[in-house]
Amino acid sequence: MSPTTLPAGLDHGHVTFLGAGPGDPGLLTLRAVEALANADVLVGEHDVLDVVRTHAKVGVAVLDTDTAPSTGTGAPQLAVVGGESTPAAPAPRDAAHLVMEAARGGRRVVRAVTGDPGLDAYAAEEMLACAAAGIPFEVVPGIATAVGVPAYAGVPLRGEGGTDVRFLDARTASDRCWTEVGASDCTVVVSTTLDSVAAAAGELVAAGRKPDTPLTVTIAGTTTRQRTWSATLGSIAQTLKQAKVLPSPDGGRPVIAVVGERSAAAQRDQLSWFESKPLFGWKVLVPRTKEQAASLSEQLRSYGAVPHEVPTIAVEPPRTPQQMERAVKGLVTGRYEWIAFTSVNAVKAVREKFEEYGLDARAFAGIKVAAVGEQTANALIAFGVKPDLIPSGEQSAAGLLEDWPPYDPVFDPIDRVFLPRADIATETLVAGLIELGWEVDDVTAYRTVRASPPPAETREAIKGGGFDAVLFTSSSTVRNLVGIAGKPHSVTVIACIGPATAKTAEEHGLRVDVMAPEPSVHKLTEALADFGLKRRTAALEAGDPVTRPSERRPGARRRRSST
Repeated sequence: MSPTTLPAGLDHGHVTFLGAGPGDPGLLTLRAVEALANADVLVGEHDVLDVVRTHAKVGVAVLDTDTAPSTGTGAPQLAVVGGESTPAAPAPRDAAHLVMEAARGGRRVVRAVTGDPGLDAYAAEEMLACAAAGIPFEVVPGIATAVGVPAYAGVPLRGEGGTDVRFLDARTASDRCWTEVGASDCTVVVSTTLDSVAAAAGELVAAGRKPDTPLTVTIAGTTTRQRTWSATLGSIAQTLKQAKVLPSPDGGRPVIAVVGERSAAAQRDQLSWFESKPLFGWKVLVPRTKEQAASLSEQLRSYGAVPHEVPTIAVEPPRTPQQMERAVKGLVTGRYEWIAFTSVNAVKAVREKFEEYGLDARAFAGIKVAAVGEQTANALIAFGVKPDLIPSGEQSAAGLLEDWPPYDPVFDPIDRVFLPRADIATETLVAGLIELGWEVDDVTAYRTVRASPPPAETREAIKGGGFDAVLFTSSSTVRNLVGIAGKPHSVTVIACIGPATAKTAEEHGLRVDVMAPEPSVHKLTEALADFGLKRRTAALEAGDPVTRPSERRPGARRRRSST
């Protein structure tokens, strides 16, 4: 029986206790993703729900245990993914009761917890409550926080000699536990809070550990907010004080501390693979829609950045659709030898027109198809069309022309090309095709208009220096972003795809810091990563702390120190 299949006739539902890992959504297991995709209800704390909800189906009910109503009569208040949300009253409630209520009527419930359910005492209590109520459940393990966070911090737990490893929760540890780990030479992984790290270090010293024992402390592990301090048991209090880490009003955020002579803490400079990524923690503004920015954002994440997509244009149908209608009919009746797609939006426009006429990808039979680049090619493949021509070099109109064959009346029975594109597209491709001997039907498939302004919070971040960098992929993205959101702050790194875009940025009073070596969004992202790496290397060589550009703006240091 699969984890999401309910026995016939079961009216008590089914609960999956799911480990969401330490915080990186990429650490969810395949089994976890499967369970989430089939869930009717998600139950979890706010931070955990942020990790798992992207894998849930549209319409799933989401119950945040941090804001659920207190125990009493009535059903829990649920928010719905992809629909209207109903905020619940902020009061604590017994999570086991919520889980069982949600499982009534045969619903599939996923109870998500941080780390691994087997190491969560509260999850164990909820499992017992389900068992007592006769509600079937299963457990999907996750990566334990005490294991995953040190791995991301570059601190292997079993160093040379294969030392023993002990795990300790400082919030519940007895005097006997402290005495045992203090008297041994094992590596100790301590779960505690940032405000209590010094006290935990003092407990270990009092129990027999030497004050010069190496120690690492990691906050927000496995996320792009991760930060790690290296010290010793005796110096950690001073280290945090020098880093201006102030006490938190809520009692402190959870941290993982690794203590031990053989824990490889001393080698962390060489083993810190995550925090040393070239754009680690950088908040990068991408002036594109989420669909257009998919591969670009993924590339930014691979460098440790946090992409934030802000569309600067909106796509609308042409004012006079007759030209597009005639061209699509001509495509079906054999008017064209080629059709050339220069954007994902062009693919979308033709596809929508096909669906309007009851056509599908089979209508492309006998027609050669060209795509300006990989993203456009992928959109065609999703439509069921494999492109015959993609630029072998630069992914642009110029690159497409480099590989486009000249018209040959012997081999080409038809001399006409269908070019569906935006109303503001340049004439480069049209002129080049005509020069190669082709006739071109240059058809407006869609119009681009300036998008609506982003939320006020985003506009303030743009103008106030809240972003570390912005990627401009065309002159229009510069003009439109400034028009709808204002000019980026002077501390923000400006990266441009080419000279024309850079010139437009400078005309708007922006300092261009990064230029792509060739007009490709992926080369632009690589260039930004190279800039970030050189910046990081220079800081380390100078003995300065590695900071992000946004931390240089007035007031940033004060806000950061209250972390």
